[in-house]
Amino acid sequence: MTQISPHSVGRRTQAERRDESGRSLLEAAIEVVADEGVSAATFETVGRRAGYSRGLATQRFGSKQGLIEAVIQHLHERQEQALAEYRIDELPGLEAVLAYVDLYLRGLGQQSETRAYFMLLSAQVADATELRASFAAEHARVERRLEGLVQKGQAEGAIRREIDADAAALMIGSLLLGLSMQVLVDPETDVDPIRETSLSTLRLSFGTEGRPNGPPNGPKGQS
Repeated sequence: MTQISPHSVGRRTQAERRDESGRSLLEAAIEVVADEGVSAATFETVGRRAGYSRGLATQRFGSKQGLIEAVIQHLHERQEQALAEYRIDELPGLEAVLAYVDLYLRGLGQQSETRAYFMLLSAQVADATELRASFAAEHARVERRLEGLVQKGQAEGAIRREIDADAAALMIGSLLLGLSMQVLVDPETDVDPIRETSLSTLRLSFGTEGRPNGPPNGPKGQS
């Protein structure tokens, strides 16, 4: 039987310590941006909030751009974890689209991650920085996911086949983007009635229940 040294119990590897410090710095950066704004997210402030030195934050991310890119990636991973937890991709297409919108809007205004993300987005767009490309790539990933869910619903017969799946995905993404900015401008916005109206409107607009499902490429000869 292998003996375990009492000195090894609870001992973390260098990689584990690095991962932990990285997560702490990213979460601290998110909190600083959400609480104090993008300009406040200096390496000194982020390091202090996380309980580490400015030098560690600088070493880990290299530049403000590197920090923001890491935050974007971190938030993307958190979103993927939430979607996996709710098994949205396993739902029928129409229900998956609605569940995605429902989950997103339920968390809107309640999570510092969402607030920080859109504060960073606003700053990069306003300053026309190179980081706009990172946000564009993230939004493209969301659009592809939504497009796939719409196409899945069309194949199942629950979403109208004449709907352009890519345009539908972009429309849904724009709806969520617009509401996110609205909450950023006015944190007192009551999202619940907007969420319910959005879900009802999407179900009525996309769904085939109570109406004929058109041909795969849509009706011809109509304006």
